[in-house]
Amino acid sequence: MSEDFYRFSGTTTYIASQELQQSVNVALALEKPLLVRGEPGTGKTVLAENVAAALNLELIPWHVKSTTKAKDGLYIYDTVARLQDSRFADSDVKDIAAYIKLGPLGKALAAPKRVALLIDEVDKADIEFPNDLLTELDAMKFFIDETGEEIVAKERPLVIITSNNEKELPDAFLRRCIFHYIDFPDGELMRKIVRVHHPDISDKVLEQCLNVFFKLRDLPRIRKRPSTSELIDWICALQKAGVDLGKVSGTIPFLGTLLKNEQDLQLIH
Repeated sequence: MSEDFYRFSGTTTYIASQELQQSVNVALALEKPLLVRGEPGTGKTVLAENVAAALNLELIPWHVKSTTKAKDGLYIYDTVARLQDSRFADSDVKDIAAYIKLGPLGKALAAPKRVALLIDEVDKADIEFPNDLLTELDAMKFFIDETGEEIVAKERPLVIITSNNEKELPDAFLRRCIFHYIDFPDGELMRKIVRVHHPDISDKVLEQCLNVFFKLRDLPRIRKRPSTSELIDWICALQKAGVDLGKVSGTIPFLGTLLKNEQDLQLIH
C-alpha cells in the first residue's frame, strides 16, 4: 500500500490499535462510511473527535435519538417561525429559504470543504432510519423540496457511524460501510490508555488499579462491566483523594465510580 494510504495513526490523547487505524484509513481511501461498534465506554464517539482533529477536519456531530428522522438530518422547514412572522406587517415571509435550517448531514454536504460527520448511536432510531440515509450517503446530494434547491457536496465528507448493537442494522446499509468492532483493551493497551490520561501515575499504583478493575470485569454475574472511561474517572478520584490502594483492605474506595447498579455492588459485599 502507498505511503499516503495510512493517514490516521491515533493522537496524543487517543491510543488506537493497529486494526482500528487500518479500518479508519480504509474508510478514508474508499470514501465509505466507517461503522464502529463496541462496548459502551470503549471510545467510539471520541474516535470521531480524534480522527477529525488528526486530519484537521471540522467535526459535525449528529447524536441520534429514538425520535430522530433521517430527513431532519438534511434540513428542517420551520413553518412555525414563518407563521409567526406572517403576523407582522414588517416581516417578509416570501423568502422560504430563510426558514430552511440545515441538519447535521445537510451541513456536511453543503460544507465548502471536506468535513467529518459523526452519526452517533445510529441504532437508537427507528429500524428504517439507516435505510433512509442510503440515497444521500451514496449520491452525496439532496433536494430541498420547498425551494427546489439541490445541495451537492463539493467534497465527500468522512462519515463515522457508531452503534451499541441495540438492534440489527439493515444489510443494505451494512454493505455500504467499512465495519470495525473495538475490542475491549487488554492489559498492555489499557496501561497505555491510562498513562495518556494520568501520565504521572506510578507503575505500582497503575498495576493495583488494573488488578482491581479487571477482577471486577471478570465477575461471573456482573450486569454492567466497568468501562475504560470509568477506570479513568476512578483513578482520578483516587488521586484527588490521596488514596493508596496498597493500604486499603476489604473494600474498594469510590466503588460507585466503577459499578453503576445495586445488583453489581452486592456481588462484592
